[in-house]
Amino acid sequence: MKKQQNILIIGAGLCGSLLALRLGQRGYNVTVYEMRTDLRKTDISAGRSINLAFSDRGNKAIKLVGMVDKVKPLCIPMNGRMLHDKESNTFLSNYSGRDHEYINSISRGELNALLLTEAEKHDNVTIHFNKKCKSVNFEKTTATFQDYETKHEFIEDADCIIATDGAGSALRKSYYLERKFLFSFSQEYLTHGYKELSILPTETGDYKTYKNALHIWPRGDFMVIALPNLDGSFTVTLFLSYAEGEYNFNNLTTPEIVMEFFKKEFPDALALMPNLVEDFFENPTAPLGTVKCSPWHYKGNTLLMGDSAHAIVPFYGQGMNASFEDVVEFDKVLDQNLDSWEATFTAYEKNRKKDTDAIADLAVDNFHEMKSHVGQPIFQEKRKIEMALEKEFPNDYSSKYSLVTFNGQIGYREAMLRGRAQDKAILNMLSDGVISTTGDMKAILDKVKIATEAILEDNKIAGLR
Repeated sequence: MKKQQNILIIGAGLCGSLLALRLGQRGYNVTVYEMRTDLRKTDISAGRSINLAFSDRGNKAIKLVGMVDKVKPLCIPMNGRMLHDKESNTFLSNYSGRDHEYINSISRGELNALLLTEAEKHDNVTIHFNKKCKSVNFEKTTATFQDYETKHEFIEDADCIIATDGAGSALRKSYYLERKFLFSFSQEYLTHGYKELSILPTETGDYKTYKNALHIWPRGDFMVIALPNLDGSFTVTLFLSYAEGEYNFNNLTTPEIVMEFFKKEFPDALALMPNLVEDFFENPTAPLGTVKCSPWHYKGNTLLMGDSAHAIVPFYGQGMNASFEDVVEFDKVLDQNLDSWEATFTAYEKNRKKDTDAIADLAVDNFHEMKSHVGQPIFQEKRKIEMALEKEFPNDYSSKYSLVTFNGQIGYREAMLRGRAQDKAILNMLSDGVISTTGDMKAILDKVKIATEAILEDNKIAGLR
């Protein structure tokens, strides 16, 4: 394929701006249309998460485009989960027994702005804002846009169109509304939603609580988490059922009830949040859903990428990382110099979809783990054993979390299958008294390996691999 071909990207969020930058670096003519205003000129967070977990799979993409030195100053290392119980006791559970493995809190807006600026440095990349995509004619490879300011509608064509326009993708909507080919689509919501809150910095700009951790207040059926920001604040997120339980989003309707809820369930968090009521009633409550679909592409004309193809819930901290890894995997296929966009899109989807399905399932699993399991004694015993194994045998053992988060050389699906088998092996042996946190770690490693391989073999026989 000729590098001079024109590529139209719909959406200039994190995935779209990274993709535009990478394709610009490869020499393609890239035009990007974004429905929102330029975030470098105005605040458009509107209750969305203003910071995200950034880890190894995302960093692969940043290395690919040569921006590690520019992104690193935006990162705050988080070495583990700081668990808060109802009595305000805290317990730090590291993410890994290897000191070099940690995740980072990073500003969504700052990172997006940096990628946009880098992309625009290329003469062959043009980005337009305030242009909403209304529909895509995937047979003619054209897209209809409306200018938010003038209300004028216009049509753009290209050699191929790649949609990185998120969970509400206009291209994906056109796929299933047009009914021109067999297109499968599912959208599943959790019964829980989320609301963004905040812990403001002290008057001197310091952090009110421990900086280098992802804070979690697990309460069984709901939870609060907090991630640090560079300005000394924390972005706090309440995950709560819409309708179930003593307290839910449907009945938290007055300042008095909100305060009662937090005093009862999150007293130490409340002490840090004099702005709670204001934040609660100013910020929207948003749903949590998973999107899966196939195929992602129509011939060689159009392709879904990032959240438009595979939106996931945020509980593994992999949404942005998975979308960034999409760009890395797409880039690998481009390196093969296949003879058409159709061949390129087909190869990319064949390689990638199994992994994005896996991280979607893992993210839902981790929702239940974070709000409930992390507070259970057997889970904490499992984590102690895994931490010890990773520390003593760093080359021989990685927990499921480490496989997913820190082992970007393997796919999400492989990480999921091995990680689940390891979890099952350790929990079974803990329940049966075969291993304990005080046992010999080399003997435990050998037992875990044998039991894990047996589970993987059983799964293979049952057709689960």
